[in-house]
Amino acid sequence: MTTGEMVEQSAVPRVVSILSALLQRVAERNDAAAAEEEEEGSAAAGRRPVSAFQGLTKPAISIGGYLERIFRFAGCSPSCYVVAYIYLDRFLRRRPALAVDSFNVHRLLITSVLTAVKFVDDICYNNAYFARVGGISLVEMNYLEVDFLFGIAFDLNVTPAAFASYCAVLQSEMAYLEPPPAPVLVLLVKGAELRLVRWIGSGVGWVRVLAILLPLFDDGSWMNGRISLGLDFDIV
Repeated sequence: MTTGEMVEQSAVPRVVSILSALLQRVAERNDAAAAEEEEEGSAAAGRRPVSAFQGLTKPAISIGGYLERIFRFAGCSPSCYVVAYIYLDRFLRRRPALAVDSFNVHRLLITSVLTAVKFVDDICYNNAYFARVGGISLVEMNYLEVDFLFGIAFDLNVTPAAFASYCAVLQSEMAYLEPPPAPVLVLLVKGAELRLVRWIGSGVGWVRVLAILLPLFDDGSWMNGRISLGLDFDIV
């Protein structure tokens, strides 16, 4: 990866990465459920809901790559992706038979972002440009937009409370994606006395921690604030 590509990659807002990861997980789960129904010969396996968003094949581009492509070429503000997520949720609530999967998620994404950018941003590209970004024809883009608007009953208004609520959902998704922080020990060392002041993180309890650490300190197996167990701590 070149330096320019690294800069471009780092410029992608976290909301784009989080939203793509969330939809990727949902699509994979629904793909697996559909495959399981087909293996079991379920009667519902061959009856996918008829929808303009349902493709015949899975697009070659990943959900993350597709959403980043939209971000780089469509010039939407980060708020648009939160509003697009709100519209998508409203659409799916009104059409419960439609499950987000690898066959429809790309069309749902480009249409929801197109709808959001027209409502949120003062300046935006037209449908022909979005069709090129999304890899579909202008006729299909126009049809999907109309179907989507009727699907949400033209409910485009987003209150500050609703916006904050969906931001909280995306924040929780970010916490799910990121690994938990390493446990941190804050210890008080005075002479030969070692006392635990604060334990930050999950895992073993402080009694067990002290039982492990005391022998280590007794034989001098520590240096520069780092214990051989790999736990970070501060001496205060």
